[in-house]
Amino acid sequence: MIRKALDFLQHHNEVAFATCEGNLPKIRVFQIMKQENTTLYFATSPQKNVYKELKNNPNIEILANADKIAVRCTGVVNFEVTDDIQQWIYKNNEVLSRLYTNYQKLTYFSLKIKAMDYYDLNPTPPIMLHFDLENGITNGGFVGEKFGMYKI
Repeated sequence: MIRKALDFLQHHNEVAFATCEGNLPKIRVFQIMKQENTTLYFATSPQKNVYKELKNNPNIEILANADKIAVRCTGVVNFEVTDDIQQWIYKNNEVLSRLYTNYQKLTYFSLKIKAMDYYDLNPTPPIMLHFDLENGITNGGFVGEKFGMYKI
């Protein structure tokens, strides 16, 4: 089932991206630029507030949602992204070259997913799974007043 959640992210790469500014939440739409299994890559301008927020607090949460399925991921960003990956991201995203004159004008970062929640409201009963990727634990089950919460 974890593969299904990761595939969902691969096909729904525009996500709600949540950071904090002080004690206030900030959310915006971001695009996953590259995915390598449970590592997601992003790019932004070092001039933007989101960059400053990530430097002050690198904990983030993202949410992809479509067709009654939602995948929520949490983790800590890492600004150490190889030059090869930076160039690949710039070359393979048509918007970046329209906004920036070269790949070095951007800041790149990755998110190694620590935890991921998968919600699927299509079946009856709906399914909710929690993946603790750091410890290799999966739990969850069905949700809702009619079904209670029990493990699959």
